[in-house]
Amino acid sequence: MSVPIVDNAKVMAKGQITLPKDIRSKLRLSTGDRVTLICEEDRVILMNSAVYAMKMLQKEMEGEAEKAGIRSDDDVMDLVKDVRAEIEGL
Repeated sequence: MSVPIVDNAKVMAKGQITLPKDIRSKLRLSTGDRVTLICEEDRVILMNSAVYAMKMLQKEMEGEAEKAGIRSDDDVMDLVKDVRAEIEGL
């Protein structure tokens, strides 16, 4: 488990804050990137929106491979071959 980064930011007149550099680096944020804020009781979780979206997608897709009968790399390759053959046949 990594050591948490604890830092402070001042809320400006329009409600804006500047994220400290070490936190921007840790979240891999660059100018123009979007962040997701999740409020839980008395704390806020700030996440890189791209990472948050991927985590939500992974959660939604959990178990779907097994339902489709995909249990190995060979099953994936067979599915890819089937899809390619279907596309070529169109």
